[in-house]
Amino acid sequence: LAITDNLNFGNPERPDIMGQFVGCVRGIAEACKALDFPVVSGNVSLYNETKNPGDDVGRAIPPTPSIGGVGLLADFTKSATFAFKAEGEAIVLIGETQGWLGQSLYLRDICGREEGAPPPVDLVEERENGDVVRALIQDRSATAVHDVSDGGLLVAITEMAMASGIGAKLDAAPEDVEAHAFWFGEDQARYVMTVKAADADRIMRNIQGASIPVSRLGTTGGDTVAIAGERPVTVAALNSAFEGWLPAYMAGKN
Repeated sequence: LAITDNLNFGNPERPDIMGQFVGCVRGIAEACKALDFPVVSGNVSLYNETKNPGDDVGRAIPPTPSIGGVGLLADFTKSATFAFKAEGEAIVLIGETQGWLGQSLYLRDICGREEGAPPPVDLVEERENGDVVRALIQDRSATAVHDVSDGGLLVAITEMAMASGIGAKLDAAPEDVEAHAFWFGEDQARYVMTVKAADADRIMRNIQGASIPVSRLGTTGGDTVAIAGERPVTVAALNSAFEGWLPAYMAGKN
């Protein structure tokens, strides 16, 4: 229904910082117009910098706009969570995957590099894909739904498995996209959805009829997240690594 924003930047008296700020405001305005979201409140925090001895100018924080959105569910029973609900359901991807790795978590955390442009955003595509997903939730076709964001497709699927304790049996990446880019690229306007196996073909035909890219990724089930041809990882091991890291760090074990 509406958003609020919190815009955090460095010293706006520097042209480069002011350029960041102007670009951010214009981007938010463009998105809000395309998605029909009024901005009802917000605040701005500037001059967020540190200056060490010997520095000629301050070192600004990265430009950090934060967005908070609010919506309304008319019927809470017609809502979806991201945990898998049952074994043997079809895992479906809505949206197009090109394997965009620029500025991705994979590039930063696995490859130790921060480079390239972030994935492009098509606001029309964002709205169309979101509308299709919302309609599938409303008519109870979707049993679970998760957006694809930081970490890419495999991270989203893993989060769904961890939340439910149910594994996933995934097909290999398509041949026209490098496997690591397919699974960890952060292309926008994508959602992972599960549907009952008997309904999968019909639902996918309907999505294709709306000119929305859709593909089948695999099936829920088992106690591992397994990609065809790759070593599987148990859901228990994933949960242990995720839940155990912070306690171990606080105990000085990491």
